[in-house]
Amino acid sequence: MDNISLVLQNKIDYLMRQVNDNNVNSNLSLIQDTMNSIIQQIMVHANNTNRSTDELLQLLNASLIKDISIPTAAAVNDVLLIVKELLQIQNGSSTQTVSCKVIKAAHPNSPSGYYHVNGHNTYCYMGELCGQDGGWTRIAYLDMTMNCPSGLQEWFPSSGKGNRVCRRKGNSAGCRSNVFQTNGISYSQICGKVVGYQKGRTDGLNIGNINKPYIDGVSITRGSPRKHVWSYIAGIRSDVNTGATCPCNAGATNTVPSFVGEHYYCESGANSEPSLTTVYTGDPLWDGNNCPSVEAPCCNGTGLPWFFRDYGNATITDYIELRVCGNEVWGNEDTPVQLYEIYVK
Repeated sequence: MDNISLVLQNKIDYLMRQVNDNNVNSNLSLIQDTMNSIIQQIMVHANNTNRSTDELLQLLNASLIKDISIPTAAAVNDVLLIVKELLQIQNGSSTQTVSCKVIKAAHPNSPSGYYHVNGHNTYCYMGELCGQDGGWTRIAYLDMTMNCPSGLQEWFPSSGKGNRVCRRKGNSAGCRSNVFQTNGISYSQICGKVVGYQKGRTDGLNIGNINKPYIDGVSITRGSPRKHVWSYIAGIRSDVNTGATCPCNAGATNTVPSFVGEHYYCESGANSEPSLTTVYTGDPLWDGNNCPSVEAPCCNGTGLPWFFRDYGNATITDYIELRVCGNEVWGNEDTPVQLYEIYVK
């Protein structure tokens, strides 16, 4: 029941906006106090199994009618509906986990923003994403206003025009991992994107299984043992179709491992023989833009820069793992990242 009270508390801000939009002349402080009282009553109800849902709703209605004017009471009707739906969810299954999808279903007009989800302050994206309806729970996010996470380290490349990036931690071959928990939320869809840069002579595909640096780039997997979700591959250059080129380049003969299948994006930042010391910030990788020469097909991927996996009716609770990989040291190659975000629903 604590989850329900936390979800309801997030609706107070929505209520305030609704009251303002309707130009209702009322005491907003009184509304705030009343809604806090409602939350407390719900928490009390959690320890009182003798009180039915209907009785609780009658109590909440009485509290609103007594404390708030009739016009404002009409404005908060949506909140009462939310209370009822959330209580029904709770009564239907005591193990029901609150997620952004549940919040969106309970109140379709919920805005995107931070919500208390299963005891965590979580960003919910309530608009359409990856061609799917809202209710997405964000489990991973990085931009360059933030500190680099564990497994990556901050870098200001001298050839990067002042761009701050997060690179593989430690000057050695391999993958550097970050694991993102779903905090009990089950999902059947994953949507996300990654933007990075080519540094040096990236090899595109390497020899190895899913647990090895099978690519130069970013590998996204779920659970243990690892199950492939998406690969972001950095090819050596955009004007060739042999050697360490992207498999999506026109005329390329190299192929991705079977566990990757069609679930990958590949791009190069260099359109000629790359310099070992240059970070090609002029052409960010995997953004769906600037695919010259034989690389043109690589910018035609459906959904770029977003990837999307749909597992149908599956109920998945696996954590998501993001690894930045390279099979050589920094002096030869690297794929520092500028941004990533991953959502589940």
